[in-house]
Amino acid sequence: GVEVGVAAGVALSIALHLYKTSRPHVAEVGRVPGTEHFRNILRHEVETHPAVVTLRVDESLYFANAAFLQDYVYDRVVKDKDVRHVVLMFSAVNEVDLSALESLEAINRRLADMDIRLHLSEVKGPVMDRLKRSHFLDDLSGKVFLSQHDAMRALAPKKPRAAE
Repeated sequence: GVEVGVAAGVALSIALHLYKTSRPHVAEVGRVPGTEHFRNILRHEVETHPAVVTLRVDESLYFANAAFLQDYVYDRVVKDKDVRHVVLMFSAVNEVDLSALESLEAINRRLADMDIRLHLSEVKGPVMDRLKRSHFLDDLSGKVFLSQHDAMRALAPKKPRAAE
């Protein structure tokens, strides 16, 4: 009947949403030369710095994708011994739930164990409010920057390199 069809449609919609958002797009970004704009290193001619990995997270963080972000960050930093800072650019993050907060704490701890500092940039007001209500910001090994440009200027003051 109609009820079964509607219920199946709702269930399918929820399953598709969870599937699509469980693997958010995460782009490593660099500065477009001569600007304060940061773009995907695979799509644009940008400048990077060997000690700083800047990752733009293009989805809100919640229980379905929190572990994915952890794995992504770890996989990225273990292949590069020069990394001293990881900046998560949160310009597209509208919400962070408790599971994601726990994952951010785990990322922060694990990076600190590797002598790598975790920083955030471009955090929206509601997300910052959520972070302030937790103890995450107290334990954050790095800083929260207003913009990605400010983060790079503070963390990589020397001459950048062109991304491969």
